[in-house]
Amino acid sequence: MDELIGRLASKAGIDSAVAEKTIGIVLGFLRNEGPSDKVQALIDQIPGAEAAIAASSGNGGFARFMGGGLMAVGTRLMALGLGMNEIQSVARELFRFGRDKIGADQMSEIISGTPGLSQFA
Repeated sequence: MDELIGRLASKAGIDSAVAEKTIGIVLGFLRNEGPSDKVQALIDQIPGAEAAIAASSGNGGFARFMGGGLMAVGTRLMALGLGMNEIQSVARELFRFGRDKIGADQMSEIISGTPGLSQFA
């Protein structure tokens, strides 16, 4: 997890604490919306991912109020102070990291199998 947090903080120019919250939000979204077996394979390759997801899920009711899905994720990330450029940088770096961990084919299946995600790939 520390490696991923460092990569996101550096590439997107964000604070490490924000990077960790962002990872939890995005992985939680992928778990709920993406192909579950592929997403779980990715989560299993990131030590600390389960804890980050659990820590970020405290706003589950708020996310449902916002309609869930990608729009709710965007709203939650913006609430952390991220702008659209930072969100895109974070997404691209997460996808790069995922490709390194589970391979390009599986990461592509996650991206194509998650509604709205391909625009960030």
